[in-house]
Amino acid sequence: MDFWGDEQFSFFESVLFSALGHPVEVIEAQFLAGGDINTAAQVFSSEGVYFVKWNHADQIADMFEAEAKGLNLLRQTDTMTIPDVIGCGRHQDKSYLVLSYIDSGKINDDYWETLGQSLAEIHSHTQPTFGLSFNNYIGSLPQNNQPTANGLAFFFDHRLLPQAGMAFYNELLSKPVYESLLRLRDRLPDLLPAERPALLHGDLWSGNVMITEDGKPALIDPAVYYGFREADLAHTRLFGGFDSRFYDAYNEAFPLDAGFDERVPIYNLYPLLVHVNLFGSGYVSGVERILKPF
Repeated sequence: MDFWGDEQFSFFESVLFSALGHPVEVIEAQFLAGGDINTAAQVFSSEGVYFVKWNHADQIADMFEAEAKGLNLLRQTDTMTIPDVIGCGRHQDKSYLVLSYIDSGKINDDYWETLGQSLAEIHSHTQPTFGLSFNNYIGSLPQNNQPTANGLAFFFDHRLLPQAGMAFYNELLSKPVYESLLRLRDRLPDLLPAERPALLHGDLWSGNVMITEDGKPALIDPAVYYGFREADLAHTRLFGGFDSRFYDAYNEAFPLDAGFDERVPIYNLYPLLVHVNLFGSGYVSGVERILKPF
């Protein structure tokens, strides 16, 4: 308690009161890694244990509201563990999100197969258009989810182009590299298969996949939208950490078109450009390598 101080405990009790609708006593809190924008804590209270994260309300006012909507979309698929949204809002100068706390455990023998099958089931959820009914964020960067009938147009105009434009404007991408990306637009019909919109996690790397107390997979920190399902799978390959059993189980449940391995770099232009804009020039070489043939 001394570590946090009375003011911080008062904040926890206030947001839990708002979320639950009655007074809550906070007993203990432990700091957790919350990323570059947010601060997070495991909060032990008289009502149970919660995950609370917050930031200054003037930074990104609607970030947590969008995250809550995304978590609820994933939970509605009834496929794997997704944190329950207890509440979100503003208190004084802070925006906050309160979630159920997921305890970590030891991996089950069928963990990777369950993750692959469950992701395939999530991807089976579709709608008539690509995008989403609301905009959200990937990291701290905005995602424009304007509903679009054509998946290739959505991928280029609302994923690649905004990130590349930001990086070019901030002098992180050279003009030749930016022009190579512009030329990619006309090549996409020959490079990516035309598939129906699939519900995506949207930021599917190993840090956003947890092991629950009973050894099953759980998903956190989504950047959801309806897009090409291969984009989610490609993202898992960007930084590694996923067992081959995951891919085998997914492909058995929802087979991919031949040539997926060759398409992975095209999909991963998006998360790489996001990393350029968030973390700087260290990721530019990866973008340049993919765009070199164009």
